Amino acid sequence: MLGLVIFLFSFTSKRNEQRKIAKIAVVFVGENNIFLKEEAVNKLLIENLGNPLAIGKDKLDLNKLERKLDSNAMIDESDVFVSVDGVLKAVVKQKTPVARVINGSGSFYVDYKGGKMPLSDNFTARVPLVSGDINTKDKEKFTQLFRVIYEDEFLKKNIIAIQIMPNASLKMFNRNFDYQIDFGSMMNFETKFKNYKAFFQKAVLDSTLYKYKKIDLRFTKQVVCTK
Repeated sequence: MLGLVIFLFSFTSKRNEQRKIAKIAVVFVGENNIFLKEEAVNKLLIENLGNPLAIGKDKLDLNKLERKLDSNAMIDESDVFVSVDGVLKAVVKQKTPVARVINGSGSFYVDYKGGKMPLSDNFTARVPLVSGDINTKDKEKFTQLFRVIYEDEFLKKNIIAIQIMPNASLKMFNRNFDYQIDFGSMMNFETKFKNYKAFFQKAVLDSTLYKYKKIDLRFTKQVVCTK
């Protein structure tokens, strides 16, 4: 009986490995599933498989397929596996853009982890437009700044553009008002944002925001306004 069970198990496993792929299924997870379409992921898989429906499960290199998907500039991470019914499934998480940079090198997104992400033909992300060059040594600091804006509902709605000046100081621009925000350096940027939010909530009540041409946040203990 034991021998028969072992034989049947081995036979079934062998038959299962030799089964052809029934179909390909792409599943997107996470919130940002708008930059890359299912057809593009299918194309990446087919380019590395040939005709996937003619390949046995035992011939698949799933790790290679995952590496190929992960090398795509729009994909954050992926998981490729074959289900018991022979479906090749690719679970894909797309990158999250937090800023769009325009400089002499062209235009691209900065994703949540600080990497470069190309623009998409399918969707334009509503993130701050950054002009100027990001110094390599300041890359991580800029990524932290962009993440703070992205994760804060008020800042995400209000800060539409950031200009990096030659001296590395920052100027920011608001969506609904004409004033310029003189942000200064990135030092203590979280405190500066708190000061700006507190000032905005008070000033918007009496409509004085329309009178200002510049909001100076360079000093961490005060907000200086110029009419």
